[in-house]
Amino acid sequence: MTAEFKALKPELAIAALIRRGEALEPTFAWQEVYGEIHSRMFTVAKSTGYDILDDIYKALLKALSEGETYDKFARNLIPKLQRKGWWGQQIVTDPDSGESSSVELGSARRLQIIFDANMRVSYAEGHWSNFERNKSSRPYLRYVALLDDRTRPEHAARHNLCLPVDHPYWNIWAPPCGWNCRCSLQSLSQREVDAMRGQLKFEPPIDDMRDWLNKSTGEVRSIPVGIDPGWDINPGRVGFQATEAQLQAKSQSRDISP
Repeated sequence: MTAEFKALKPELAIAALIRRGEALEPTFAWQEVYGEIHSRMFTVAKSTGYDILDDIYKALLKALSEGETYDKFARNLIPKLQRKGWWGQQIVTDPDSGESSSVELGSARRLQIIFDANMRVSYAEGHWSNFERNKSSRPYLRYVALLDDRTRPEHAARHNLCLPVDHPYWNIWAPPCGWNCRCSLQSLSQREVDAMRGQLKFEPPIDDMRDWLNKSTGEVRSIPVGIDPGWDINPGRVGFQATEAQLQAKSQSRDISP
């Protein structure tokens, strides 16, 4: 699957990726940096010990800035990763446990996932920035799912769900809600809500919850069925909040500078 992202001026998505790229943090397992922590940095699992994180980040930023397809992104990046040994099955050692195992580092499949997830998270933050700034005139969000045979039933059940921008439901159920999630949020004015009232739903479905153990931290999280572990946050909102906090800190720093 090749992701397409055309509904938002790219400047906001680019700014989101640039902010995360200010903190490049190699990790051994993706569970090490979970949820909101992940939104404040750029990382790739199994990148510890390999000088490849900056290469992947810069390739993603170029693809986002220039509108490159995944195929072009991968074609330019794969030779660099292969030269540095971050490709195929390799024996790696967990720096925490000291245990060695054979794992897949780089592959076309992994790069597709990295590309898709980072593009979607960057656009989610850009969209959420717009939602926040325009919520006085467009105070509602509509959950939009692609209703085909690849859509998770829990995501399809939320299609046309309409709630205020500030509703706490969006703290968890805000796309992307998992790997390869193709759902999105659409902002609506009161007039648009009134016109669509016959097809909209204003009460969210009841969540079926499951416990999930984070093997890196020992934390047990209760996650709704239909949301993949690691995606049980609103990536757009937490990214927007991180950006706002960063801008505020920079402003305060300028105010106290001699």
